[in-house]
Amino acid sequence: MKQAGTIFGVQWRQPSVLPGFGLTLGFTIFYLSLIVLIPLAALLARPAELGWPGFWAAVTAPRVLASLRLSFGAALIGALVNAVFGLVTAWVLVRYRFPFRPVIDALIDLPFALPTAVAGIALTTLYAPNGWIGQLLVPLGIKVAFTPLGVALALTFIGLPFVVRTIQPVLQDLERELEEAAASLGAGRLKVFRYVILPTIAPALLTGFALAFARAVGEYGSVIFIAGNMPMKSEIAPLLIVIKLEQYDYAGAAAIAVVMLAASFAMLLVLNLLQRWARRHEEARA
Repeated sequence: MKQAGTIFGVQWRQPSVLPGFGLTLGFTIFYLSLIVLIPLAALLARPAELGWPGFWAAVTAPRVLASLRLSFGAALIGALVNAVFGLVTAWVLVRYRFPFRPVIDALIDLPFALPTAVAGIALTTLYAPNGWIGQLLVPLGIKVAFTPLGVALALTFIGLPFVVRTIQPVLQDLERELEEAAASLGAGRLKVFRYVILPTIAPALLTGFALAFARAVGEYGSVIFIAGNMPMKSEIAPLLIVIKLEQYDYAGAAAIAVVMLAASFAMLLVLNLLQRWARRHEEARA
């Protein structure tokens, strides 16, 4: 976009750094089509080989439904846990100064840098029945590795940075004067958090939750080691897609992928609408 201005009564336009709107928009559409839209179109077209009856039979098979329930259920649990403890972690990192704080801050990004397979092996080593933590849980009747609980644990591990890094800059920009003013008017800590802090960070919290959920739904590498991969019990949908691909059932694999894509898109759309509503509500209050 060119910026308009006036010098000695003469209108002029300052050239922008990037080319004009038409060229940049065309390049954007071309790039998105090449990277996103065309692969998605191919994904949607492949299950058409099955026809509607074949597609419905493929996605409603008991084994497929069990894997979808586990993938979305564990991803939702992991995202909810991260929404709570990610907020607490971001709050501690922003509001307090303590020894080794930079080290802890750097450890938050570890799931980003760590290969997912390495993360899965590490979690399995820790939470297996003979692992350092797992052997302490066995006498309590708690089994983590090779169960759906292990799947939820792995998805919580890989989703934590999304919540922390989304909320952290918002907390840093939050004006402390608003909290002090509310406290001076007699508001307790709970009311200050509910009416001052939470409305401000709500859009960022929903964004972090959505990112953690979306990342967890498609996670593969860190889950297959700790899940046990038992059909109808601890088998995730991405693994079932890989199994069907190995069996040359490309249409069946694409059918499961289409269901995951539709469900993920629907949930992200709902979360985006909630974010927009939260922003409008905050602007109306301001």
